[in-house]
Amino acid sequence: MTATTLDPATAPPTRRPARIRRRLRPTPSGSARGFVLLVAAALTLGPVIWTLSTSLRSPAESFTLPPQLIPSDPDLSPYRQVFEQVDMVLLTLNSALVTGIIAVGQMLTAALAGYAFARLEFKGRGLWFAVVLATMMVPVQVTIVPVFMLVRGIGLSDTLLALILPAIPTAFGTFLMRQYFLGLPAELGEAAAIDGAGLWRTFRSVYAPLALPGMAIVGILAFNFHWNEFFRPLIFSISEENNTLPLGLVSLQGNLGTGSISVVLAGVVLSMIPALIVFVVGQRPLRAGLTAGVSK
Repeated sequence: MTATTLDPATAPPTRRPARIRRRLRPTPSGSARGFVLLVAAALTLGPVIWTLSTSLRSPAESFTLPPQLIPSDPDLSPYRQVFEQVDMVLLTLNSALVTGIIAVGQMLTAALAGYAFARLEFKGRGLWFAVVLATMMVPVQVTIVPVFMLVRGIGLSDTLLALILPAIPTAFGTFLMRQYFLGLPAELGEAAAIDGAGLWRTFRSVYAPLALPGMAIVGILAFNFHWNEFFRPLIFSISEENNTLPLGLVSLQGNLGTGSISVVLAGVVLSMIPALIVFVVGQRPLRAGLTAGVSK
């Protein structure tokens, strides 16, 4: 008795299970979520795409009606004019130095302060933490005058340190790291204490490695915020050699805004590249920090 084989062309089609068919079938709620995500993506990426498109046009073509999303004749001369009008290398180095040191400083200070508020017992801990959180409600415009007088009093006027030192303490980073340390098992510190480890050794060898995703969140948020900061550099920086990228890009507008819009947006596109690189590189630790504790 020989086994019979079926021809694939004549074989009856296999039917998917009913549960799989229901899962593949579009539902009204799924379609609504997809539409909302599509609209959100368009609102988020639309200005970026328009900025990139306008930076590749000539000034005369930038205001044509109806507007064209794709330039008919892409022109790279606005990018060349950016380097001719401002010192992009110096501005980028200043911004990278300022934001890099601030990001690392906030990661360290937020981790230490968050660990102290989460794991150490001391008198008035709740009161001091409330004071730290209260500073988040005070806008920078309120404290800019006393901070400027303090910076000038210690001889740091018109220096990059005037931008770095006041920005290293972070109330939001302290709050974030405190919540992160509270989510870690307290038994780890107790086991380290039984083995003879002190407070600093417990933090450095036990809790700090586990808190790296949270520290990465603090660093990435600090880098993105201070990379685009304009108000404090406008107040503290006087000489052109201490300007950051936001201040340098303002000079591309020219006197009374008579500069080319294509050149201005070309500078904006160039300034977005380092922040985009930092986000791409830090995307994995950022995602790990945001989802920490979700799954057991």
